[in-house]
Amino acid sequence: METPPTPKLVGQRVADADAIVRPRPDNHFSSQLRGFAFLGILAIVVIFASNYVLTPIGAVLALVWTWLSNTPWREIGYVRPTSWPRDIAIGVIFGTLLKFLMKAVVMPPLGAPDINPAYHFLAGNAPLALRMVAIVVLFAGFGEETFYRGYLFERLGKLFGSSVWAKVAIVAITSAFFASVHYGDQGLPGVEQAAFTGLAFGSVFARTGRIFMLMVAHTAFDLTALGIIYWDVEAEVAHLIFK
Repeated sequence: METPPTPKLVGQRVADADAIVRPRPDNHFSSQLRGFAFLGILAIVVIFASNYVLTPIGAVLALVWTWLSNTPWREIGYVRPTSWPRDIAIGVIFGTLLKFLMKAVVMPPLGAPDINPAYHFLAGNAPLALRMVAIVVLFAGFGEETFYRGYLFERLGKLFGSSVWAKVAIVAITSAFFASVHYGDQGLPGVEQAAFTGLAFGSVFARTGRIFMLMVAHTAFDLTALGIIYWDVEAEVAHLIFK
C-alpha cells in the first residue's frame, strides 16, 4: 500500500515569510506582564523610564518584555521581510526623501532656522560625525522604532483595539510622545519635525505592521540630516523651494 503524503503543517507557508516558532508554555507571570494589572503597569513604567534615560535601553527592555510575556514578535512589528534587499532599498529611499522634504518644504514655512544650532558643531568635523553615525543607527534605527512604533503600538492596541479610529489615535499619541523627547536638545523646531516624521513612520507601521523597513528609513533620515550638516549645505537645502 502506498504511504499517504505527510500533511503540511497549517500555516507553514505564510505570505509574510515569518518563521514558525513554537510558543513557550504560557504561565501566570507572562499573562500578568501582558495585562494591565500591577505587574503589567510596573513593566510599562520601567520601560518608559528606561527609554527616557537612554533609548536603546528602553528598546532592549521592550524586547525582553516581549519574550517574557509570550507576546508574539509580529505584534511589535518584528516580522521577517519577504525580501531584505527590497525593504532596505525602500527604507533608504523613503527616509532620504522624507528628510529632504522636511528640510526644504515643511520646515521653512513653520519658521524653522536654516541651520540646526544643536548639531551645527558637526559641520566639517569628521571624527565627531563618524561617532554620530553609530549613535544614529543604535538610537534611531533600532531604539526609537522598537519603542515608539513596536512596543507602544502593541500596548496601546491592547487598550484601544484595532479599528481605524483606534489606529488613528495610536499614531497621534505615539507621534506626540516621539516629538516631545526632541524638545530638550532641539527646541520647538525639533518637536515640529519629529511630530511630522512620527506621523509618517507611525502611519506606515499602522498600515503594514512591519518595523524593519522603518528602522532603515529612520536611520536613512537621520544619516541624511547628518550629511547635510557635515557638508554644511543646510541653508542651501532649506532654500531649494522657498527662497
